[in-house]
Amino acid sequence: MTTSTESLKAGAVIITMGNRRDELRALIDSVAKQEGDPVEVVVVGNGSPVPDVPEGVRTVELPENLGIPGGRNVGIEAFRDEAGTGYTVDILLFLDDDGLLPNTDTARLCREAFAGDPELGIVSFRIADPDTGVTQRRHVPRLRAADPMRSSRVTTFLGGANAVRSTVIAQVGGLPDDFFYAHEETDLAWRALDAGWQIDYRADMVLYHPTTAPSRHAVYHRMVARNRVWLARRNLPAPLVPVYLGVWMLLTLARRPSRPALKAWFGGFKEGWTTPCGPRRPMKWRTVWRLTRLGRPPVI
Repeated sequence: MTTSTESLKAGAVIITMGNRRDELRALIDSVAKQEGDPVEVVVVGNGSPVPDVPEGVRTVELPENLGIPGGRNVGIEAFRDEAGTGYTVDILLFLDDDGLLPNTDTARLCREAFAGDPELGIVSFRIADPDTGVTQRRHVPRLRAADPMRSSRVTTFLGGANAVRSTVIAQVGGLPDDFFYAHEETDLAWRALDAGWQIDYRADMVLYHPTTAPSRHAVYHRMVARNRVWLARRNLPAPLVPVYLGVWMLLTLARRPSRPALKAWFGGFKEGWTTPCGPRRPMKWRTVWRLTRLGRPPVI
């Protein structure tokens, strides 16, 4: 059974540190140009004031930086309905504040995708550099990433370029606040998949974003390692936890990071084991098999 495209309301969550005023304004303008019913926008100032935004854009200013998942969760809650049991929109778009929607049909394509497939829970957009049009391999959320123009079912999604059915958030919860940065999308993706939802990577839904390296963040190596351990401890069946983490340790060593980076990585790895990871809800073995059939068993 399909849903009417016109009946689906969309909202966008944008978090900002207040240091990308021009980019933020351009992004909001690109959202305003989307075809169909207007997309409601909420901008969250993550520990900083929100720059001037157009009339009609809602803002929330946080006294401290809650990290990427924490900031986005605040934006999600801004769409909570009066009863507190659901949301005022059917689709939540999460967009990086230095991104841009170059096409005016992205919101319409999202509505059509969700309306046409009741099992679809999350859509991951294709990220392309605005100058070169190149999509980095790491921005294609699957192992076979050589062709970014091929859409497919996937097992995770990109944090700052995606759309999530609000029913998914209501059912499985939001992003894990304590992760602060790194792997929070995979945590939500695994919970959504375990609940029976599907995730699509769509090459025709594009977000322009400058080419960057994730290691530009000072906390990158520590957060990546810590959150990888938390991800496994929270979501994987017990026998798979050491396998998954062992594989990732070997992959990390094979990439031959610098000595400071490796030290930070092992510090984060240790922290992941010695600090609380949040509630443990191991996925069903049928979900493990489902991930495997999709080409990414949860040991890689």
